[in-house]
Amino acid sequence: MTETCEPPAASRPGRDSSVEHGLALAAARRARRERATEELAGRRAARGLEPEAIDETLARLHASGLLDDGRYAQARATALAGRGAGDALIRHALEGSGVPVELVEEALAAIEPERERARAIVARRGWSARTARLLRAKGFDEELIGSLVAGDVDDELR
Repeated sequence: MTETCEPPAASRPGRDSSVEHGLALAAARRARRERATEELAGRRAARGLEPEAIDETLARLHASGLLDDGRYAQARATALAGRGAGDALIRHALEGSGVPVELVEEALAAIEPERERARAIVARRGWSARTARLLRAKGFDEELIGSLVAGDVDDELR
């Protein structure tokens, strides 16, 4: 379902038309994927919207529910975890998008635990130095990787 937002027929020149233009752009982007507030503000600034128009646009989007950093954090964390990302990589991506730390932590708490995601990768690929490198590159905790190695060795000895 694609949302379109057309400017009003009798839009006033100046700031109001900038806000309406900003809302139209945001609605079109929102139809494609969720965005974080800071990310959207940066995109609006890059398009030349005035800071006051950006602030008003963001306030309207928040008020209407079209812009929600918590929803964005949850969707992005779920997507990254689904692609095999560890908590450090997810945290870095969300904080890089300007999501507040408390929302990052809530999103991480709501997804499958990091240990289970790492175990699934090891089960799929088998244990090897290459798998350990992959887990490191995907942002999994070093201690977790070490414990998986130790657990794998313990399982082989039994």
